[in-house]
Amino acid sequence: MSGENLELELINTIGALDHDPLEFVYYAFNWGVGELSEFDGPDEWQVQTLTEICGQLKAGEISTKEAIQIAVASGHGIGKSALVSWIILWAISTKADTKGVVTANTENQLKTKTWAELAKWYRLCVTRDWFKLTATALFSVDVEHEKTWRIDMVAWSERNTEAFAGLHNKGSRVLLIFDEASAIHDMIWEVSEGALTDSNTEIIWCCFGNPTQNIGRFRECFGKFKHRWATRQIDSRSVKMTNKTQLQKWVDDYGEDSDFVRVRVRGVFPSASSNALFGSDEIDAAMSRHLPLNSQDHAATILGVDVARQGTDSSAIARRKGMSAYPIRMMKIPDTMLVAAQVSQEMDTHEADACFVDETGGYGAGVIDALRQIGKDPIGVQFGGKAIDARYFNKRSEMAFLFSIWIKEGGSLPYDAELREEMCAMTYTFIKDKFRLCEKADIKEVIGRSPDKFDAQILTHAFPVSPQHSLGFSHNSRAEAMRTYDPYLKR
Repeated sequence: MSGENLELELINTIGALDHDPLEFVYYAFNWGVGELSEFDGPDEWQVQTLTEICGQLKAGEISTKEAIQIAVASGHGIGKSALVSWIILWAISTKADTKGVVTANTENQLKTKTWAELAKWYRLCVTRDWFKLTATALFSVDVEHEKTWRIDMVAWSERNTEAFAGLHNKGSRVLLIFDEASAIHDMIWEVSEGALTDSNTEIIWCCFGNPTQNIGRFRECFGKFKHRWATRQIDSRSVKMTNKTQLQKWVDDYGEDSDFVRVRVRGVFPSASSNALFGSDEIDAAMSRHLPLNSQDHAATILGVDVARQGTDSSAIARRKGMSAYPIRMMKIPDTMLVAAQVSQEMDTHEADACFVDETGGYGAGVIDALRQIGKDPIGVQFGGKAIDARYFNKRSEMAFLFSIWIKEGGSLPYDAELREEMCAMTYTFIKDKFRLCEKADIKEVIGRSPDKFDAQILTHAFPVSPQHSLGFSHNSRAEAMRTYDPYLKR
């Protein structure tokens, strides 16, 4: 057969695999020979992932109605960079004018791991002569198609999202790959999600990585957005190619349930990041904990009020009675008099023994004044004020740590997805040997909103409260509480 006929046969064979990435991988590489002499094909988890893509493509017939979204969390050394390379080479080889973007957690990861692995498999691929691989792109050697038939390596930046926002290819195929996806900023996820909306287009979005963080969009692929993603979590010990001896050493040294092993071996998200105030497991336990009815009858009822600071924020009223917390009431009311009226109603309805209001920056001062004008006795709390316990950097840090102690001692929270997200995002540092909670602005940057529910909840731990105070402390009783305050008092 002539060279021209061989090329035509190759084109026809590869073209017939446009919806079968697994068969492409078996066909495109010379398994069992040379560099691949010790390998007879993909590992089982890789087979399953490629089969998932195949199944969704075939279910969509000619084109998909929605993006195919695959998320894989794994331990170390399972061969995810190889799988990324195969998907790239299959996508660009089997459909003309395919466009795509590949990014990773860092530019170094992208260049030295992801793209370096692609270079290896490109060299071994039967279709390598159809494309040119550079330091930043893989594209068609046909000069008329090199701008329209290409996959680019793009280091993400919060200040430069154009490459992701402009990822359109109506009527053909779009490929988007996130490598080490846990550390890719939520903004890039959101921009990408908005861009992948072309109709009659095959849209394939694959995200891979070690599950290093308990918050963020990669984590949410396995949580609140799981209905949109085909997810898989891979234990490194189940993969043929991994170093089982080293993996077992990690298990022996750190323990099967340690966060180190969860992330690096089991492919499971950590129970807490190294400086997280709460572990996700203990939050879930608190939100599923049901205390016996009437068990808190003799405890004080305490309200915590976080007053909105700007138009996008909400005022929040939290209520706690001993070890039981109740659903948080949210209000988008810009008028402090109206907020005060709602707080007053809550105080009366629940016969509150104390009401703590955040007056940081003066935002809550109007609410406090309005409440006092109608005969209530709220207590203002300055988040940045001095903590009673010298171990804490400020009052907000102190309240947050007391809340964490309350959780560990068996406190019961209602299920609240937003509160859970806010709690998972809370981290701390040490400043001159003092515990310092992360700033509200830092949390807003991470989750995209102010942690209003969390701040309202921790305000219920501002000071100890005795149930005999019908509507809050008198000034004398409050001063006495501050003098005798024990931060580890069970409340």
